[in-house]
Amino acid sequence: MRIDSHRRAGPLGFLIVLSCVACWPGVAAAQGESALAAPANTHSMRYGGGWECDRGYRSVRGSCVPVEPPANGYLDGTGYGWECQRGYRQANGACAKIEVPAHGFLGSSATGWQCERGYRPVERACVAVLVPENAYLDASGDRWTCARGFHRSGDSCAPLALPEQAYVGRSGDVWECNRGYRRVDGACVAVEVPENGYLDSSGRDWECERGFEKSLRSCRALTLPAHAHLGYSGNRWTCDPGYRQLADACIEDAR
Repeated sequence: MRIDSHRRAGPLGFLIVLSCVACWPGVAAAQGESALAAPANTHSMRYGGGWECDRGYRSVRGSCVPVEPPANGYLDGTGYGWECQRGYRQANGACAKIEVPAHGFLGSSATGWQCERGYRPVERACVAVLVPENAYLDASGDRWTCARGFHRSGDSCAPLALPEQAYVGRSGDVWECNRGYRRVDGACVAVEVPENGYLDSSGRDWECERGFEKSLRSCRALTLPAHAHLGYSGNRWTCDPGYRQLADACIEDAR
């Protein structure tokens, strides 16, 4: 039975093999046509089928035409375009020379050039920055800042007029009052600290000591009701646990 079975299956298997063999020339032909379709100056893509243009060529309507950089140009990193050499910039399909003015140098700005330190761009020139007396060029190199103890006044630097009990502030162009004084108009006025008070951290105002509270310009002693204690700030009272505030008293919390 097994021998007859193989004999019956033999012709069918032979037909299948023949049909597969008939397929191979079609695949090969298709591959041949694909290969023939690739134009000159191309190479096969690394992954998948198809082709791409060689470096120095770009695809135009199924062909690879050479990329022709203009004078003072070169192929860019992709190999399919071009860029201008340093000192030149693209203009109407060409590389035009960048005209650098006196006291300028090639840079990355929109104009292609920048001014040296101490100069600023004005149209197509580099104009010197006029630094007034008691001023200096700042980090930008094209602006000036007044020295410490002076403030800008138009195109010059005027000295700060310090009132008594004042000093030059951190910025250098304003004044601040010494600790224990506060600014009132253009003067530094002493902070009047009442009894049982002290200067706060700013040094320009006062606070009451623990157990006292502010009352107008004085410090008034706190009166604690029964079952109360001073709060964290020291200037208010809070009811003990198990009691709650009702007006100025602490009553047992029955809730």
